[in-house]
Amino acid sequence: MKSGLVRGFLSVGIWTFISRVSGFVRDILMAAWLGTGPVAEAFLIALSLPNMFRRFFAEGAFNTAFVPIFSKKLEDRADAERFAAQAFSGLFTVVLILTALAMIAMPGLVWLMASGFAGDERFALAVEYGRITFPYILLISLASMISGVLNANGRFTAAAAAPVLLNLLFIVAMGLGRWLGWDLGLTLAWATPLTGIAQLGLVWWDAHRNGWTFRPRRPRLTPDMRRLLAVALPAAFAGGVVQLNLLIGRQVGSRFEGAIGWLAYSDRLYQLPLGVVGAAVAVVLLPELARRLRAEDHAGGQSAYSRATEFGLFLTLPAAFAIAVIAEPMVATLFERGQFSAHDTSQTSKALIVYALGLPAFVLQKILQPLYFAREDTKTPFRFAAMSMVVNAVVAFGLMPLIGFLAAAIGTTVAAWVMVGQLWWGTGAMGQAARADARLLRAAPRIALASALMALALWFMKGWLDTAGIGRIPGLAILVFGGAVIYFALSFATGAYRLSELRAAVRR
Repeated sequence: MKSGLVRGFLSVGIWTFISRVSGFVRDILMAAWLGTGPVAEAFLIALSLPNMFRRFFAEGAFNTAFVPIFSKKLEDRADAERFAAQAFSGLFTVVLILTALAMIAMPGLVWLMASGFAGDERFALAVEYGRITFPYILLISLASMISGVLNANGRFTAAAAAPVLLNLLFIVAMGLGRWLGWDLGLTLAWATPLTGIAQLGLVWWDAHRNGWTFRPRRPRLTPDMRRLLAVALPAAFAGGVVQLNLLIGRQVGSRFEGAIGWLAYSDRLYQLPLGVVGAAVAVVLLPELARRLRAEDHAGGQSAYSRATEFGLFLTLPAAFAIAVIAEPMVATLFERGQFSAHDTSQTSKALIVYALGLPAFVLQKILQPLYFAREDTKTPFRFAAMSMVVNAVVAFGLMPLIGFLAAAIGTTVAAWVMVGQLWWGTGAMGQAARADARLLRAAPRIALASALMALALWFMKGWLDTAGIGRIPGLAILVFGGAVIYFALSFATGAYRLSELRAAVRR
């Protein structure tokens, strides 16, 4: 693997890790001060609305279509600049109109998201908060598009660091609100668009100082924009299906008091490894594969895909095993204080275990999808996503009368594995670039074995800590760091990694 690809993974991964850690601080404060009560649930639904459309328009459909086309134009700087400017203006216009319409139709959107809120105070609060937070989508969509330009040029730091601003500003806003006696729900709502301004400002500045300046102009339907739309529209439908999967979970959760909070906090915990690994791999892999395919470098494409898969499995499998074993002490240590009760810990832990079982699938999706997107094929992933949505709905709504809110988490996890199976099956005709190389075939089963043995060791450690009377924070630290040491030792002992490979990676 080229050193630039490794540096890209590490740069995005490190900044995403910082973002997730700062996000935990944000969530710890929110859990302590708001718990899983009506204000917390209303704000979580309100915030999920712009985030849902953001993934639908920007990070989902738009960027998966824009980045491969833009990457291929970089050989002609003037052509690339012209295309990027047209794309920026088109995105600005479309999302501005969407924002205006959504703010008018906010009661309907809240009902579609959480119909279980109808008839109680959560509904009115979610509508109020939603109208304040929704303009965030315009700001973050433009920031995501500029981030795509930076990533395609091999510049990952500013784009990966931008989400840290969101968490820091939320922390400051909650601290000020608590100190000055403000309504914390409204404080968080108004802080949301401010974080969007900060994130857009950061990536715009980094792009500007590297010769890429973006200003909204009258959009034009040029041949390049028609081509972009032809690729983006199927990706938009695919992104819409993915968001419908989330919608199914929230609809189930809204029917059980406190469940929106339990699902949201468990989601945050498993999103740490998913964000660090999945986002790092997906952001770096897509432009790299697009360049390899343009140059007809099939061996290089195979190497990039295999190293991305190896990197993803090496970090994701042990995380999934570990989270499933230590879910309850994790939730109790991080969240159980103030308004967040022991009952909240128990329910959140159950959802976290289910999500952990799907963690490898969520990351493998992010590795497999660029194989399609780099070929400008967004229709096939859409068909697969539609099938996974049907599976999710059947499982979630079918199990809801039997097991309650946990049906939402089970449906999400089952659908994720169905999606991975379809994506993997669809790579059969892609040739060498979509094949695992010998190193990956050797490493993958050994990584799984090391992860399983580490989980067994953690299970015994957890039992010992339960009887030893060690406090929550040192106990969790022992489990996390002890598990990491055991896993790395087992990785070398089982041959998942060789010392020579580690030295080579460090040198690169």
